[in-house]
Amino acid sequence: MGILTSISRVFGRGAPVVPVVRLSGIIASDTRAGRLNIETVGPLLDRAFAISAAPAVAIIVNSPGGSPVQSRLIAKRIRDLAAEKQKPVLVFVEDAAASGGYFIATAGDEIIVDPSSIVGSIGVIHASFGFVEAIAKLGVERRVHTSGRSKSTLDAFLPEKPEDVARLKGLEEDIHKVFIDWVKACRGDKLKAADDELFTGEFWSGVRGVELGLVDKLGDLHTELRGRFGDKVELRMIKPKKGLFSLPRLGLSLVGDIDDRTAWARLGVQR
Repeated sequence: MGILTSISRVFGRGAPVVPVVRLSGIIASDTRAGRLNIETVGPLLDRAFAISAAPAVAIIVNSPGGSPVQSRLIAKRIRDLAAEKQKPVLVFVEDAAASGGYFIATAGDEIIVDPSSIVGSIGVIHASFGFVEAIAKLGVERRVHTSGRSKSTLDAFLPEKPEDVARLKGLEEDIHKVFIDWVKACRGDKLKAADDELFTGEFWSGVRGVELGLVDKLGDLHTELRGRFGDKVELRMIKPKKGLFSLPRLGLSLVGDIDDRTAWARLGVQR
């Protein structure tokens, strides 16, 4: 808070410009609309932190999660740029910063949420279907030939093997530890509950998130920035540059929309 207050005093007599980057959507490696990954988000962050006179960088997060790799890459880029440019980062959560969305949110020096925001879900999930009985009823024979005894791990058309499940659980625990270590490194002494309460995959409202130390305070973008930098503060939205790849693709859009609704519905958020 001290550094932000000092900066606001320096810029108090002018009209400071605060760049705002909106990160909204599922976190995934593909680059279609509604997806967050380092390829699409990286250039936006670079442009935001390049505004040298800005007293801070504001990031809006609205995501139910997704790829753990892309989540970490985005969060790390935010912290790297913040350190390089010596700028504080304020994260504002809208509907949700859950799972990978919360991973990204913790890259902020402060996290401000709406009372009804969903935060947390610090865990790892793998979900799939099994079609063994279905293909048997249809009279379909599944033929799989591999080189490597584990190459057909968790094949949806083969019976599930206990050793495959154990291997998957080990992988999930490794990724979960990366998540936990990141949250502890970023939030430190702000966390106000034990590991077995915070890191179970459970998610909470913004109000409860403040009590647990997962986020810092309740508020919203405009009120918070005006309070810190004055009524004349200018919010500069950093938007993606439109190009050929922004044209809609019907088939992928329909499939993506179903995936998105499923991810949001898990949190009880309607989209």
